[in-house]
Amino acid sequence: MKFFDMHVHSAFSEGESSVMQLAQRAKELGYAGICFSEYFEGRARLEQLKAETAAAQRATGIEILLGFEARNTQELRRLVELRRMFDVLLAHGGDIAMNRAAVETREVDILTHPEHGRYDGGMNHVMARLAKENGVAIELNFREILTSNKKTRSRVLENMRDNVALARKYKAPIIVCSGAVSHAELRDPLSMTSMAQLLGMTPVEAKTALSSVPQSIFDKAGKRKDGKWVMPGVEIVK
Repeated sequence: MKFFDMHVHSAFSEGESSVMQLAQRAKELGYAGICFSEYFEGRARLEQLKAETAAAQRATGIEILLGFEARNTQELRRLVELRRMFDVLLAHGGDIAMNRAAVETREVDILTHPEHGRYDGGMNHVMARLAKENGVAIELNFREILTSNKKTRSRVLENMRDNVALARKYKAPIIVCSGAVSHAELRDPLSMTSMAQLLGMTPVEAKTALSSVPQSIFDKAGKRKDGKWVMPGVEIVK
């Protein structure tokens, strides 16, 4: 079984470690692939990132995708327009309007930490249904737990459990990510699946959230690079 971490920040955005350091550490921990989640700062930076990730993939042998995380609805619309230029589109969750826009947008692959900074999970049954319909994965972010203090950690865990229950009920995809901003914050697949089980997932669901769900995103990224791909759900067939 292949495991993937689909939300890692390098020094290009808010991270502390280089692309190469993160890729090497991910390989050591047993990952088959990772996705760098960066912030879009122009096409010149995009090309630089592509070169860095390509070099890291050649050096380590693991699969690497380049993703961009939209921080607000305006940035989300902009990144949808540029969708062909990168592999994965993530939407920074927490704000309820952003959570709703993310699950309504088929071009979005991952809604990151929808409960971020909230007193609730940031999701409801309508959003869970939309996530299912549009193939938007709901993220369980390990860093949200890691960086929360004793006072707020119980609330974060409760909100994540609520989102797991909603996603299960409406069959929305769930993805488990580290959210790491340095190579020291990456966690091995066993630790990540254990966290998912703590949040109410079964062992099979936990492994799926770290393997099959991210693998489907890798597969979609490959299709987008094919000249036959037009938009989500639309391909040229000859």
